[in-house]
Amino acid sequence: MIFRWFESLIDIFREAPDKAPPKSVVRFYIYYLRQVWKVFVAALVVGLAVALIEVALFDFLGRAVDMAQKTPAAVFFQTHGTTLLWMAFVIVVLRPLSIGLHDLLVNQTLNPGMTNMVRWQHHRYVLKQSLAFFQNDFAGRIANRIMQTAPSLRESAVQVVDALWYVSVYAGTSIYLFAKADLLLALPLVLWIAGYIGMLFFFVPRVKERSWKASEARSKLMGRIVDGYSNVMTLKLFAHTNREEAYAREAMLEQTDKVRSSNRMITSMDVSITSLNGLLIAGTSGLALWLWSRGTVSTGQVALAVGLVIRVSNMSGWIMWVVNGIFDNVGTVQDGITTLAQERTVVDRDDAKPLVVTRGEVRFDDIHFHYGKAGGVIGGLDLIVRAGEKIGLVGPSGAGKSTLMNVMLRLYDLEEGHILIDGQDIAKVTQESLRSNIGVVTQDTSLLHRSIRDNLLYGRPDATDAEMFEAVRKARAEEFVPLLSDGEGRTGYDAHAGERGVKLSGGQRQRIAIARVLLKDAPILVLDEATSALDSEAEAAIQESLETLMQGKTVIAIAHRLSTIARMDRLVVMEHGAIVETGTHAELIARGGLYARLWAHQTGGFVGVA
Repeated sequence: MIFRWFESLIDIFREAPDKAPPKSVVRFYIYYLRQVWKVFVAALVVGLAVALIEVALFDFLGRAVDMAQKTPAAVFFQTHGTTLLWMAFVIVVLRPLSIGLHDLLVNQTLNPGMTNMVRWQHHRYVLKQSLAFFQNDFAGRIANRIMQTAPSLRESAVQVVDALWYVSVYAGTSIYLFAKADLLLALPLVLWIAGYIGMLFFFVPRVKERSWKASEARSKLMGRIVDGYSNVMTLKLFAHTNREEAYAREAMLEQTDKVRSSNRMITSMDVSITSLNGLLIAGTSGLALWLWSRGTVSTGQVALAVGLVIRVSNMSGWIMWVVNGIFDNVGTVQDGITTLAQERTVVDRDDAKPLVVTRGEVRFDDIHFHYGKAGGVIGGLDLIVRAGEKIGLVGPSGAGKSTLMNVMLRLYDLEEGHILIDGQDIAKVTQESLRSNIGVVTQDTSLLHRSIRDNLLYGRPDATDAEMFEAVRKARAEEFVPLLSDGEGRTGYDAHAGERGVKLSGGQRQRIAIARVLLKDAPILVLDEATSALDSEAEAAIQESLETLMQGKTVIAIAHRLSTIARMDRLVVMEHGAIVETGTHAELIARGGLYARLWAHQTGGFVGVA
């Protein structure tokens, strides 16, 4: 019961501002620690109590030696019974209680709670990043930074607190106890502290910098390895195992070199601190024995001094490793900030309203978009797609057809101009409502590594089984879905599709995608090479499904296979980001322009037509 209470002190899924975390390391830490400040302060206070009790044990040791020397054995317990009972209470009760409470706060509350709270907030933020964000980085590296930044942040914060208390309490109380016995006895410790601080100032910045570089190299290595696994089919088709090994080997050598560089500094630091500690132990012990020989300090004070400096010496090594761990973790956090603190480039306005589609008219009004490049992709394009109209976008590769769809879905924001759906500027509506009103079947259909059922219900999570089965039937997928199976024995609709749907053929993936959009039943439909993965026989079989899918909807279809869109209400021909022709198939053929030449290429072989 006590474990559950401590485990419930941090709500992993607590409400938090949906904004980019700070880019400054210090402010990044404060941003998350402030969310758990009560637990963190409690751990701070308990950590102080643990450190004070640890020092008190050495003070008890010195007092016990002096009491034993000065008190006859026959009356020892009678004389010092109360003191001994108090010492026993501290050792047997207070010390285990304070350490247990500290462990509960760290292990049961902060470790799982704070770690996963930070991960959850990072995942939620990154999930809403723009498409360009994911296209510019390795998926593996992004995931690695989300997973590693949170525990590194928590661990370094807890380590700072523990090290802070132990250093300040041990150093402060030791100096006080030594000076209380004899002012000269405190001199070696004071000199040691000065030397220790000097070493920290020398080594810590260097360890921090090298740890950050090592963490960055580790993320790069992770990204390259995951990239290879994610594209294993391409790797095998091109027989490039050796090339992929070399690609990962290069990153692994870089990561190893950075870790070695960091570890060289750590070894140098460790040897230096050990040498300094030797001087502290020898100096304090020798001085304490000399003062004892002169009758200045008692035997108990010698025992206290020697015991404390040995403890301080041992702890200095621990603290140095903690400091190394702190800055290793800070390096990981710094590496994570480069990804996790990026501002979103496509965001909803504060006053954004849900899109309401009553008719389905789409208007492109003098739009400009260039993917940030100097050259033009789309510049000054105007187009009106009437409600319920079915148009085909035609043009050579690079003409801007898919770009037009990307900006209509607001995967990127326009540089100039407006896109309106039923008179509503898509820049002023919520992204979720915009995309929920547009059904899309893309050329490269990716399925989630989940069950076929889950993939289908992505179209409409509240759909009934009957509705799902009907969508599968209309997409001509009812024949193969019941026959599917996976490596864990799941079959049919429960079988998992594999990463990106690799366990299904291209045609099967496309049919599942069409069934998913049928289930979504959005008023506007985008078909981006929707039948490109199908052979001619399969395409003919599914044309009826597409006709059903398009009924009563505004449709924009992109296709290089012109026969699939020749029957559209209107064809729009694009070249270099501009509309160069519009009309029906027959009108464009008669005109003898770009469309006619493209049609001739496909129907008469790849022979130029004058």
